[in-house]
Amino acid sequence: MEITSTSKDTDPMILAGFEHPEFDGHEKIVFGHDAKTGLYTIIAVHDTRLGPALGGCRMWPYASTEEALTDALRLSRGMTYKNALAGLDYGGGKAVIIADPKKDKSAQLMHAFGRKVDALGGLYITGEDVGLTPADMEAIGNTTEHVRGTSKSHRGDPSPYTALGVYCGIQSTLQHLHGSSDLHGRTVSVQGLGNVGFTLARFLHDAGADLVVSDINRNAVERAVSAFAARAVDTRDSHKVEADVFAPCALGAGINSVTIPELGAPIIAGSANNQLAEPSDGLALADRGVLYAPDYVINAGGVIALARHDVEDDVLEADVRRIGDTLAEIFERAETDGATTATVADRIAEERLSAADPRS
Repeated sequence: MEITSTSKDTDPMILAGFEHPEFDGHEKIVFGHDAKTGLYTIIAVHDTRLGPALGGCRMWPYASTEEALTDALRLSRGMTYKNALAGLDYGGGKAVIIADPKKDKSAQLMHAFGRKVDALGGLYITGEDVGLTPADMEAIGNTTEHVRGTSKSHRGDPSPYTALGVYCGIQSTLQHLHGSSDLHGRTVSVQGLGNVGFTLARFLHDAGADLVVSDINRNAVERAVSAFAARAVDTRDSHKVEADVFAPCALGAGINSVTIPELGAPIIAGSANNQLAEPSDGLALADRGVLYAPDYVINAGGVIALARHDVEDDVLEADVRRIGDTLAEIFERAETDGATTATVADRIAEERLSAADPRS
């Protein structure tokens, strides 16, 4: 079964998509199912004014189709803005697979997902996200050429570049707030020690930072404690830690009306997507004097690596490091305009999107 949002017919799933609170003028929403493999997927293409939609695929045991659709819609919109702020000639899209990556994954399921991507004819280009691995990208690449992060596209796992971008972003926030990007003696609370979070912790440790770490995976925490002389805390308390920087690197919506009053750091700069539960949370952070590095700006290193897969390593690294410069511009403009950093980031992205819009 595939349902797309290209026309408003009477199917209740389509109507639910159009009426969904996260629907934001998405160009196409595809609900895909493959009976043989048990694949259930949603592909959301938000905006292609800058080029074909580029964004990863997330495999997660969502509690409902509604929850999966919410994630796909929010993440795809975020990719539009992320790619625009990163200066990439790609639009925004995202895919989700409703399944448990620990139990339900198979090469056949990845092949089936690749066929769903291929049916879009290049409108959407997929890549790695939560729950998937470079090996999964290789399997997807067996049934579609519209995939990045495979051996055919020169670079595999993009997470080291995501971590590098977040590291440079943290330096930029410290420079703006304290006049120095030096991490010696600074304390960073890293929430989430997956591929990105653990690599970020290594960058920070090597730069002289003191680390507080948390993750639902106890083994990952123990590795970080041993490797980086870090202090472990419960994930539920990581945002409360008295630190110079709180770096959320797990799932989204962790910055909300409950956690904001409890924050123990004057800076939020991490890799998690959709960190603000509500747009108003950006204002609440500003009111508390917390400097927020907009998530889709600071975590763009991975998608830059996917988009710029054919350049030399030193060129790519320079591109990723410019994330710090972009954040510096956002911080300065936010102060000048008296606006939140999230609002300013959106404005800059929308300016580029409007300039590329043939209708404008």
